[in-house]
Amino acid sequence: MPLGTAIHNIEITLGKGGQLARAAGAVAKLIAKEGKSATLKLPSGEVRFDIQKLLSNSRTSGECWGEPEKFG
Repeated sequence: MPLGTAIHNIEITLGKGGQLARAAGAVAKLIAKEGKSATLKLPSGEVRFDIQKLLSNSRTSGECWGEPEKFG
């Protein structure tokens, strides 16, 4: 997934379902990747680092017909 990608419905722990950026229109941005870790800027402005085994959707909420993407 390229840097700057807008993502939503982010699952931090596999199998728990989406936990971050779930509201309509809420997106987080992928701002850095290092190995298997990712850094995200959340809608609140908080920056989360070292999120591993992240599962998310990279489409806007109205276009979620594809499969979730795994990265990190």
